[in-house]
Amino acid sequence: MQTEELYRIYLQNPSVQTDTRKLKPGDIFFALKGENFNGNSFAKQAIDSGASYAVIDEKEFEIPGRTIVVEDVLTSLQQLAKHHRQQFSIPFFAITGSNGKTTTKELIHAVLSTTYKTYTTEGNLNNHIGIPLTLLKIKSDAELAIVEMGANHIGEIASYCRIVLPTHGLITNCGKAHLEGFGSEEGVRKGKGELYDHLRTNKGTAFVMWDYDYLKEMSQGIAEVITYGTHDSEIEGDIMASDPFLQVKFKKGTAISEIQTHLVGGYNLPNVLAAVAAGKYFKVADEKISNAIGNYVPSNNRSQWIRIGTNDIILDAYNANPSSMKQAIDNFSKMHAPNKILVLGSMAELGAESAVEHRSLVELIKKNDWKNVILVGGNFEPISSPYKWFADSAKAGEWIKGQNFQNCTLLVKGSRSMQMEKAIGN
Repeated sequence: MQTEELYRIYLQNPSVQTDTRKLKPGDIFFALKGENFNGNSFAKQAIDSGASYAVIDEKEFEIPGRTIVVEDVLTSLQQLAKHHRQQFSIPFFAITGSNGKTTTKELIHAVLSTTYKTYTTEGNLNNHIGIPLTLLKIKSDAELAIVEMGANHIGEIASYCRIVLPTHGLITNCGKAHLEGFGSEEGVRKGKGELYDHLRTNKGTAFVMWDYDYLKEMSQGIAEVITYGTHDSEIEGDIMASDPFLQVKFKKGTAISEIQTHLVGGYNLPNVLAAVAAGKYFKVADEKISNAIGNYVPSNNRSQWIRIGTNDIILDAYNANPSSMKQAIDNFSKMHAPNKILVLGSMAELGAESAVEHRSLVELIKKNDWKNVILVGGNFEPISSPYKWFADSAKAGEWIKGQNFQNCTLLVKGSRSMQMEKAIGN
């Protein structure tokens, strides 16, 4: 079936699902395949559950009148999403980077949605499946769209740009993340820089953290560059305080004097400045920008501040890489808090650099005094250290519970695969 014909069906049933457990009556079910499953085999179940159609790519699962047979389901989903995106002439704002992209996306969405009907990526649906699903949720009343793009190898961001066709874009930073796929920090810059390549080719607009010389260099030649940072930029701000919550003082580009946030850590300063820059660019009133950022409370294990009994917990267990780990530990070491405890999980997708980076992290930890340090996961096991080690977060949680810690402050951080929230029974 051609994309245009599939799109006509989509317009009559404009809700798409790839998981039968989440189906609602009238949804179109796309039968995706994975390493350990074949979505085609769920086509009948999807129809029985109320799906209007099931899109499949294996004829043996065909149900006359209820299935749509295509050459490849994933390709059809992506082509349908691109066709839908092409029906809009509104700004499409793409965000990528090694650290902070979800928080930046949420802050920018909070700011822009005060003034415009704004659609954005839900959670972190930022991959080859999540991005098409994000686009297909955008309704005809949209005035702005914000799309988060994750990547772990060269060519991935470029492939997403061909679907999203962003008019505006932002790279939060390029750090030591997904080294297994990118190969090196230079590879990370090349991969993330594919967003800039698209904007450069298509006369788009880039929002650039001007403190980072490598982003300055990477953004050369883009038609319009909006700068933010601590100096020499259009939007300027500095950290007033970050113990524990970030307070930002503005020096240039806005009438806002300062914003008190609910974000833990000074490393969130660029995310706040990016949101202000986006708000000013799209002519959002200063008061609305300030209120939107000030009222934003992080969730989903991203720098959450949690109180459990007499203990305060910074739960930052959504993801981790060498860059974000170092920032979090440095920030925690400077906090004026009693009885600091580190609960750190292994970092994933570092490839050949994994042993070196985990060892380097242990050496960093040794530079400060802590009430306790708990390391979790196989990557820490072979490293000689004076600290407690557990194979997984559940075992660490059992030990922590048995210690009956009182009046302590804990930093809990690790890669998503480690599920570090289990260490505090969350």
